[in-house]
Amino acid sequence: MADTTFATRLKEAMGEKGLKQVDLLRHAESRGQKLGKSQLSQYISGKTMPRPDMLSFLAKALDVTEEWLIAEEHEIEPTTPQAQEVPIMPVRKFSKSSKLDHVSYDVRGPALDEAMRMEEDGIDILKLNIGNPAPFGFRTPDEVVQDMASQLRDTEGYSDSRGLFAARKAIMQYDQLKGIPNVTMTDIYTGNGVSDLINLVMQAMIDTGDEVLVPSPDYPLWTACVTLAGGKAVHYLCDEQADWLPDIADMRSKVTSNTKAIVIINPNNPTGALYPREVLEEIVELAREHQLILLSDEIYDRLVMDGEEHVSIASLAPDLFCITFNGLSKSHMIAGWRIGWISISGNKRLGKGLMEGIHMMSNMRLCSNVPAQSIVQTALGGYQSVKNYVVPTGRVCKQRDFVYERLCAMDGVSVVKPKAAFYIFPKLDPKKFNITDDEQFQLDLLQDQHVLIVPGKGFNWETPGYFRIVYLPRRAVLGEALDKLEEFLKYYRQ
Repeated sequence: MADTTFATRLKEAMGEKGLKQVDLLRHAESRGQKLGKSQLSQYISGKTMPRPDMLSFLAKALDVTEEWLIAEEHEIEPTTPQAQEVPIMPVRKFSKSSKLDHVSYDVRGPALDEAMRMEEDGIDILKLNIGNPAPFGFRTPDEVVQDMASQLRDTEGYSDSRGLFAARKAIMQYDQLKGIPNVTMTDIYTGNGVSDLINLVMQAMIDTGDEVLVPSPDYPLWTACVTLAGGKAVHYLCDEQADWLPDIADMRSKVTSNTKAIVIINPNNPTGALYPREVLEEIVELAREHQLILLSDEIYDRLVMDGEEHVSIASLAPDLFCITFNGLSKSHMIAGWRIGWISISGNKRLGKGLMEGIHMMSNMRLCSNVPAQSIVQTALGGYQSVKNYVVPTGRVCKQRDFVYERLCAMDGVSVVKPKAAFYIFPKLDPKKFNITDDEQFQLDLLQDQHVLIVPGKGFNWETPGYFRIVYLPRRAVLGEALDKLEEFLKYYRQ
């Protein structure tokens, strides 16, 4: 373990100069000094100490002495009697909570900060990093917008902490259509998107030391919220060779006496995988064997292509305690309205105490966004415009096919064709490109070609050379971004 005094002083000096990590990375690059983001993060977290040449560079960049930076000398004592008589009160500074030391969310990380800085300098950035439909021309159905507008005056006050009756009734009926058993009106809680509810449930569920099985790659908020709640996210592998389906043997090997729950993300973000019934049944059997909670993130369940059908794992587990997470952000193109929900199902006697905790947490935040709740009934009932996007002639499906075919044609790139959602997770040939630092690849692509992606490490996938592309932009924009990526890969080696 490195001397934490060095890490403390490094952060202090960066704060005094108003520098972020990305600023030091850019400065190092301009000086021909090799410094990777993960390397700098190791210094800042106090896990490693720099070598002499790197220490010299950091001291010069931060305008401090090497001795001060590594705390080899005490602070200089006052030299005059007057100075000794009038002690200088140290300035109190505030840093982030230590609870965040092992929490990250690189979908919106330092590279996005750099992209925004570049945009301020007048540089156009092609953003393929965030699954936000609205900026790419996907519009909310008119009927949904009109219904919210007509109900605004009626939604100015708090709702029941669980949510509006009409919203929960519509969700309950949707669960019935999905075959999710034993869901009543009191088992449904609305939230400000699924993200809000992941955090709420983790805080209600986890005691210090509890373990939760989370897929790798994953949507990083799951790992972050488990960690923030005091638990340990144990990552089970999804197998690229099996179309990114969960590796049940690996999942089984990760179960311990501390394991409390299994998280599945189906359809999956970032791979776009859709889990077949037989795989879900194996996960149910494993959860049954070890008496585990099933937590299923199904926010993309209506964005399924190729004539496939989404199966909710809760429909296969009436005897287990299950919590299903869903919402309208993606399927109805209203990510900014922030409306999601959880449905508690199965053998609820097993989770009576947890349900009390969830209700307490729900009461504490009073309620979720009431205007957004008001359109759930309209959105879930009647005509579903999302179906037009995922048929073979639909925009999402056509853009997926275009991106997949372009990536397959690139030298040194391999990729599994996604079946759902709007993400694709390609791999770069390790022998050809020698990728050892995903985040450096992300930054290099951004600075050279002005294309922003998210590296595999941002999804808790530790093998370097993977990245996620969001294929929501129109085909012309995707084509331009892929042209830039292909040009970049012709010369890039790490």
